[in-house]
Parts: sequence; C-alpha cells; structure tokens
Amino acid sequence: MNTYSIKFRLLSSSLLIAFAIFTARAAFAAPDNDANAPPTVPVTSVVTVLGPNFTTPPPVGKDDVIVHLKDQRADVTAWNPAQGDRGELHLAILIDDGVNLGPHLAELRHFVATQPGPSAIGIFYASNGTTLTAATFSKNHEMVAGKVRVTLGPDNASTSVYLSLIDVMKKLQSFTGRREILLIGDGHDPLRGDLQDPDVDRVISIAQKSGVVIHTLYSTVGRRDRNGFRQELSQSNLVKVSSGSGGQSFFQGFFTPVSYTPFLDKLDMVLHNQYFLTFATPPSPKKKGEFRSLKVATEQRNVSITAPSDVFVPGQ
Repeated sequence: MNTYSIKFRLLSSSLLIAFAIFTARAAFAAPDNDANAPPTVPVTSVVTVLGPNFTTPPPVGKDDVIVHLKDQRADVTAWNPAQGDRGELHLAILIDDGVNLGPHLAELRHFVATQPGPSAIGIFYASNGTTLTAATFSKNHEMVAGKVRVTLGPDNASTSVYLSLIDVMKKLQSFTGRREILLIGDGHDPLRGDLQDPDVDRVISIAQKSGVVIHTLYSTVGRRDRNGFRQELSQSNLVKVSSGSGGQSFFQGFFTPVSYTPFLDKLDMVLHNQYFLTFATPPSPKKKGEFRSLKVATEQRNVSITAPSDVFVPGQ
C-alpha cells in the first residue's frame, strides 16, 4: 500500500469520527419536541356537514376542517363519518302531549319506519310534568312507528318540556355512538316562564357535556293565552337549545307546519351527513373542567358545518 492510500484512509477515518461526534452532540442538544410540548386532551364532538338548502355535500376530508376553541386553533386528530361501523344512532323523539299530532301522525310514523338499520328509536311524550314512554329504544322500526299515538290535547301539555328533555337525556346516557333528540312542541315553559328560563341553559349544558344533539320542530300547543311576544320567546328558546347542542331548528313562522314531511326529510339528510370530529386542546386548569366556545369551519365552497356552540374540556 502506497503512502497516498494510507494518508487517504487516515483522513477518511478522522472525518467519520468527527461526524459521529458532531451528530451525537447535536442529538443530545436538540430539544425533544414531544417531551416539551404542552399537554393536550382529546375532545370529540358530533358535527353535521351539508350542502346548500340541506343537500348532500361534496366530500370533506380531515385537512378541510378548521377548528377554533376560544379563538385558538386546535389540531384536528380524527375526522370519521358516522356511517358503517360508526353509524350507530339512538334517536329519541319527544312530543309535547299538547300538540295536535293527528294530521301528522302518518308522516311521523313513516319517518320512524324508514330509518336505517343501525338506528335505535324511542318515542316519548311530555305530559303534565312527566315523561311518558310510548316505545323504548329499538331497531324494530315498524314496531316503534306503531307506538306513535295521537296526543292527549292542550289540557295535558307539558308544564316544562325542558325538564322532560333532561329526563330523556338521562335515558340516553348509557348508549354509545350518536345520541340525538327530536323535540316536537312550541317551547313554552309555564313552570319557569320563557324569559331567561334557567332550565333552557341547564338543558344546553347537559347536552354539551354529554354530547347529545337536540333538534327541534316548532308545533303549536294551542294555548289560548299566548301572544306574539311569548311565542317569539318560546321559539327562540327552541332555537337556542338546538344551536347550542349542534342540532337543527325547524319551523314555519309561529304556526304548526301544514306538513311535517319537508322538515323530517331535512332531518333525515342531517342524520346521514354527520361526522365524529376529534381535536386536541390543552386541558382545563380547573379540576372539574370547563366549557369552551367552539367554531368549526371549512374553506370548501357551498359547504356548511354545524357544531355545538361550546364543548366541555376536562381538567388535568
């Protein structure tokens, strides 16, 4: 071996050793991003994605979704359509017993009977301060549809449909998957009054903390002492409950719709276009957790995303 080859090998070995030392020092000095990153907790919410006027939306992917909590952007970690294995749904239909349901009985029965297989449906009536169960949650939709009965009339109207809502949410607690409610009534609360009703806020808090989505269909109860101002207050409370929980409000002015079918068709479109959205956010500094305002959007054109106005974030 000549002198040149020996020198070349010695130089190469020295360079390799120097590179190894430099790499080791750099690795030791480099911060561990995962270790130094602030802790986060996952939060999951059911959201609805629709095209214009309750039409089928174009495909929306995880990267198309933008989430903000208290004006701070959150990382979207999962975006799963509520279909197939994730299509499980428990839908409670709660009807104020003071509503004149007779003209709409066939429409509501048809809606129940034609729901997809994974859906379990229960029928409940709010009557004189109690919640009457007409049909427990079942996937036998024909059987459940047959349990939808005519209402008992204004004399049996709910004294507080919001307390009945709370009762129905308790019945949904033990189930997995999506848990949703359709409330049919006018939202009037004779027990608490319609102005700053504390039970409305209580319903929203329970729904947001438990992940229950509430939809409302305005249908008059027929009380003779109602005036326009009180009707507006009670209807706005229904809208408040729906928007707070991530649901939809359906109404035709301050009157019972001539037909329920157009609104039930819209609800059907909603139930077929929902997603489980999971995002990461710092835990609450409060031991019992806290509510944070939620905004979910997309830059895709002609697409709207409906989500709860607030979500519950657990503490550390």
